[in-house]
Amino acid sequence: MSRDGAPQPGYEAAEAVAGRGLEVAAQILRSVPDTLGAHSGGLYLLSEDQQVLELVMTFGAVRQFTRPWQHIGMSAPIPVVEAVRSGQAVWVGGAEEMARRYPRVAVAMPYAFGLAAAPLVTRRTTYGAVFGIWPAAHPAELSPRERDLLDALALRLAELLAEAARAGRPIRPSPRAATAENRSADALTMVAARLPEGICGIDLDGRLAAVTPAAAELLGAPVERLLGVRPWTALPWLRDPVYEYHYRAAVIGGATTSFVAMRPPDRWLSFQLYPDATGVTARIAAADASLYEHTEAPAEQAVHTRPGALYHLLHLASALTEAISVQDVVSMVAEQILPAFGGRAVAVLMAEGGRLRLAGHRGYPAGLVDQFDGTRLTEPTPGVQASTNSVPAFFETRAELERLYPDRHETQDGMSAWAYLPLVTSRRLLGTCVMAFDEPHRFDVEERAVLTALGGLIAQALDRARLYDTKLVLAHGLQESLLPRALPVVRNLEISARYLPATEGMDVGGDFYDLIRVGPDAVAVVIGDVQGHNVHAAALMGQVRTAVRAFAAADADPSTVLARTNRLLADLDTALLASCAYLCVDLEHREAWLANAGHPVPLRYGPDGRAEALESPGGMVLNVDPDAEYPPIRIDLPIGTTLVLYTDGLVDRPGTDLDQAMAGLVDTLARHGREPLDRLADALIGQTGQSEHRTDDIALLLVRSVPG
Repeated sequence: MSRDGAPQPGYEAAEAVAGRGLEVAAQILRSVPDTLGAHSGGLYLLSEDQQVLELVMTFGAVRQFTRPWQHIGMSAPIPVVEAVRSGQAVWVGGAEEMARRYPRVAVAMPYAFGLAAAPLVTRRTTYGAVFGIWPAAHPAELSPRERDLLDALALRLAELLAEAARAGRPIRPSPRAATAENRSADALTMVAARLPEGICGIDLDGRLAAVTPAAAELLGAPVERLLGVRPWTALPWLRDPVYEYHYRAAVIGGATTSFVAMRPPDRWLSFQLYPDATGVTARIAAADASLYEHTEAPAEQAVHTRPGALYHLLHLASALTEAISVQDVVSMVAEQILPAFGGRAVAVLMAEGGRLRLAGHRGYPAGLVDQFDGTRLTEPTPGVQASTNSVPAFFETRAELERLYPDRHETQDGMSAWAYLPLVTSRRLLGTCVMAFDEPHRFDVEERAVLTALGGLIAQALDRARLYDTKLVLAHGLQESLLPRALPVVRNLEISARYLPATEGMDVGGDFYDLIRVGPDAVAVVIGDVQGHNVHAAALMGQVRTAVRAFAAADADPSTVLARTNRLLADLDTALLASCAYLCVDLEHREAWLANAGHPVPLRYGPDGRAEALESPGGMVLNVDPDAEYPPIRIDLPIGTTLVLYTDGLVDRPGTDLDQAMAGLVDTLARHGREPLDRLADALIGQTGQSEHRTDDIALLLVRSVPG
């Protein structure tokens, strides 16, 4: 079907498409190497809750490397997820671009290859994505024809899925990805067609499908022992991960690779790997020992962690560097790690005060896991056991858990398998991370090892996050104690204020504002900015604000107040600088006197609708010259006049021209100046306030002259 609903030649009827489902999808994917040139790839479908991409089918030799990507959370920073979220095809032209745009993928797949991912979208529904992998020799960009073919492929698959859904037979993710390969040809025939002697054929799962007698003699093992197993499993001297790395580089990059290895005790062999869409042919020959006589052979080891398994460790380690708070850690585990293992829910329990405290959870029904919060560390539960003992616990079925803990609430959570991972850091047990599965789950040796290692990484991140959360609470408490809780009500004036902390560092800074009564018919309006946005800046800000209040009570003259505050800072022997604007308002005569110590100039909106920046003589920032002077200027405040005082975080942003930012602020004031102050404040802050990355604090104080 076309986008407008008209049938296209060659497309099968809806009933046939719906009935044959994955078989039709497999036929479409089998054509990709010939039409697009991608030697491998696969098909992802969205889960029913739209939160996870499930790998349902692969083609080429990519299948054996996709275990870490069988289930992908929709927040994972990888190409297929971006394609689905954006609705646009994504192309990554090589290893350098992958490292720049998707560093986590590059860490786990450090090979040269190109990758494209296209969303499967109809007019109303997104079903998933299709992806392809190109050889490293492919140009850095897709050609227009390749892009058209990729779009056509995605459209055809999307329409297939739509037709199946309309026919009442939607294609759903299955527990294991299918393959779109045609294996009708005899394996030995395919090997012979590539190279005639001393060769092995390796299938799409990385297993030896054919071994010639000459190859078996060189490898030092009988053919029957080699067939059906992976080379690095059957031959101990090939178990070093460096050899599998070369194999993976050939398969993923689609290019011939070679390496040498020493077969004990002293026989060097050369390996040349020739990949294509159906597998790999390995040509093995004796190597000249004299060329490698000074090369140290890798030490033989009984067990190696496969490079694919390392993805989980590298991926989480990379993801957790972005986690700041405890909730960030929980979110990272739930969104980017749990789906990779096929888990359904996760809970993090911390041991505090003799009890287990729930730090966060995802995937459980609301209120269900709250029953675990407060469990005494003396109770016999799997959560307590993992929090008080550094040995993880794995329960592959409900029966296993009920046999050891027949009366526990864990058996009532609707799950069928569990992994209890102790959170250990610096030899301290912090608690446990519970991963739950909605179906029985077999934890093989490799997966248990990876999950145990993940527990240590999660523990380290949680330890840092708890420290950050504690410091953040203290910092916010300091900030709140230093800023006014509420501004006083003053006749003839309307007042509105905003304060936004920086989003980097400790989220606390040195911006401040205040409104001080200095007489029956006068108030002082103050705004300032102490250099930096950390606890030291906040502490100095408190001293400056207190000093301004004290000096204003003694003499409200703006010049005098700023001069005395400047001398006080010099006496405090601090290296931090501060800017400040001080406005003394005469409520009876509707006028004000302004003195400025290096602070951004205030803005004025007049009753006539004119918006402007108030040019003032200004003075040096505080704490530079102890004898600096701050001459004042007079400002008329007829009814309807609005003054805007702000700190530089509102206009001085990285990559922004300051003059343009100031002009934009004046323009915003001109357009919104007659609106209520709260709405005007929101308009002035605008997108700056909504930004997730503010490098500086923002303080905004609006004063409007109104009838008494």
